[in-house]
Amino acid sequence: MATAEPVAKEEPNNSSDTRATTNDVEKLCSRNVSGNEAAQSRLSAFKSLGFLDRFLAVWIFLAMLVGILLGNFVDGVGPALQRGTFVGVSLPIAIGLLVMMYPILCKVQYEKLHETVFKTREVWVQLCFSIVINWIIAPLVMLGLSWAFLPDEQGLREGLILVGIARCIAMVLIWNSLAGGKGDYCAILVAVNSLLQIILFAPIAVLFIRVFNPHSQSPSSTITVSYSTVATSVGVFLGIPLGAAILTRLALLPLLGADRYRSHFLRFAAPWSLIGLLFTILVLFASQGRQVVHQIVAVVRVAAPLVVYFALVFLATLAAARRLGFGYGYAVTQSFTAASNNFELAIAVAVAAFGPQSDQALAATVGPLIEVPVLLGLVYAVKWFARRRDWKE
Repeated sequence: MATAEPVAKEEPNNSSDTRATTNDVEKLCSRNVSGNEAAQSRLSAFKSLGFLDRFLAVWIFLAMLVGILLGNFVDGVGPALQRGTFVGVSLPIAIGLLVMMYPILCKVQYEKLHETVFKTREVWVQLCFSIVINWIIAPLVMLGLSWAFLPDEQGLREGLILVGIARCIAMVLIWNSLAGGKGDYCAILVAVNSLLQIILFAPIAVLFIRVFNPHSQSPSSTITVSYSTVATSVGVFLGIPLGAAILTRLALLPLLGADRYRSHFLRFAAPWSLIGLLFTILVLFASQGRQVVHQIVAVVRVAAPLVVYFALVFLATLAAARRLGFGYGYAVTQSFTAASNNFELAIAVAVAAFGPQSDQALAATVGPLIEVPVLLGLVYAVKWFARRRDWKE
C-alpha cells in the first residue's frame, strides 16, 4: 500500500507530460508545414516568372557592361548610333522606348477608367499629392543637390537641373510594373505629367537656370526652351504607344474576349517590354560609353547627387504615402513616378540649347545611366520591405 501511492501519483504526471510532448510535436510539425508551404509558394512564384523576369537584374547589368565595352572597344559604334535621330533622340533609343512602353500600356483598362477610377475620390487625392511631389518638391530637391555637389561646375549643374524638371513618362511604367504598383493609376499619372510637362517645363527651366542660378551670366547659360520641343517629345514618346495601345484594346477585346486577350495577346506582348528596356540600355551605354569613360571625373561628380536624388525622393515619397495611409500599390506608383525622370526630353533640350558636346548634355546623359541601376535596386528593396512588414492594399 505504501509503495502504491507514489505510483498512483506519477501516472497523471506521465500522462500530462505525454500530452504536452504531443502538443509540442504538433506545433513543431505545424510550423514546419507552414514554413514549407511558404517556401514552396515563393518557389512557385519564382517559377511562374518568365525567363527574362527571373534574372532581370542580371540582364540589365549585362546590357550595361556590353554597351560600355562596345562603346570603348569597337570603333565607330558611338557615332553610328548617334547619327540617326528622331525628335532629338538617337533613333535606336527612340525605337527601344516605343517598344518598351507599348505592351505595358496595352494592360491598362481604358474602357473602365471612367467607371472605376475617375469617379473615385481617392484617385483625386492621389493626383493632387503627385502633382505637388513631381512639380514642386522633386525639382527643388534636384536644384538644391546640384548646388550642394556642383557649386563650381555651372554646366553640369544646369544639366542636372534639366533632369530634375523632366518628369518621367516612359521608364516609370517598367519600374512600377516590376514592383507591383497600380498599372491603371500609373498610366493616369503619366498622362497628367505629360500634359503638365508641355505647359510647365519651359518656364520652370528658364526660372531655375536663369533666375535661381546666380552665376548664369555667361553666354552658355542663355537657355531657350521652346514649347514645340517639349510637346513633340511628349507627343512621340507617349502619344504613339498610348494611341497604339488604345487601338489594340478596342480592336482585339471584341474579337478575343477579355480572357483570351490576357492569356494570348498580353502573354505574347509582355516580354517585348523588357526586351525594349534591355535594348534601350545597351544602345544608351554603347553610344555614350566612350564619353563616360574619358570624362570619368565629371561622371562621378554628377553621379553622386543623382544617387542621392533618386534614393531620397523615392524613400521620402514612400514614407509620406505610407504615413497618409495609402495602400502599397498607390504608394509604390507615387514613389517611382516622383523618383523617375524623362531622360530623353532632358537630353534633347540640353543638346538643342547648349550643344551635343556641352557639360549640360553630359550631365543629362549620365542621368539614365545612374537611374537604371538605382531604381532597379529600389524595386527589389520595396518588395522586400512590403513582404517583411506585410504591407498590402
